[in-house]
Amino acid sequence: MTTKTSYEQGTPCWIDLQTSDQDGARAFYSQVFGWEYVEQPMPQGPVYVMAQVGGRNVAAIAPQNPEQAATGVPPMWNTYLAVDDVDAATARVAEAGGTVAVEPFDVMDAGRMSFVADPSGAFVGLWQAKEHIGAEVVNEPGALNWNELVTDDPDAALPFYEAVVGLKAVPVSMGPGYEYTMLHIGDQRVGGSTSPQMAGVPNHWNVWFTVASADEAAARIGQLGGSLLVEPIDMPVGRMAVARDPQGAVFNLMQPAAQPQS
Repeated sequence: MTTKTSYEQGTPCWIDLQTSDQDGARAFYSQVFGWEYVEQPMPQGPVYVMAQVGGRNVAAIAPQNPEQAATGVPPMWNTYLAVDDVDAATARVAEAGGTVAVEPFDVMDAGRMSFVADPSGAFVGLWQAKEHIGAEVVNEPGALNWNELVTDDPDAALPFYEAVVGLKAVPVSMGPGYEYTMLHIGDQRVGGSTSPQMAGVPNHWNVWFTVASADEAAARIGQLGGSLLVEPIDMPVGRMAVARDPQGAVFNLMQPAAQPQS
């Protein structure tokens, strides 16, 4: 288990699901990941539902903005990057080639945030923590273990993240003919970036969850009304699958490879 009490600027720190059926999504993910929930009423009216593993926050589920639903925007998982000063970081967005979708605002005593798009059109949240640091546990079953920028224009997108939050792109060979981009804060790998693997997929931030068994989780997803876009497959880092929940949001599973015994 990796518990967290803070995040360095630029590190993916939180994820939430904006969905067309909050109750349906809650039921689905509770059975896939074993999540328990704590409801957080918001001043505007909707309830922001914290998902927990072992009593620690790992993600949230919220109702989709009615305007987005009306225009056909599908339910989706959002990634948030930690920042020390959200107003200062947001002020760098335009000069770096991005756009500000939501100007900085306070989320009660939890923190302060904005929502922006990089030059390739991928949306990401910027989160300045107060009482809510983000995910309190990562890298265990049911919790987040990786965030990945999927973009067809890395030459425009990657310098944006370095300018706004200090994320540095570091190419890494993953085998013959395949290079992957790691995203670093200092010498720490905090995320990655790759090109779209399927036609028609808009640029976005991918979310990955740890599972004890990718095959068992994949089977549950099908039984619960979800679907698999990529069946479980072995990769050097572990066994992976790509899934879609019953409302249409895409997410990824990772059963980490067994570590060699010392």
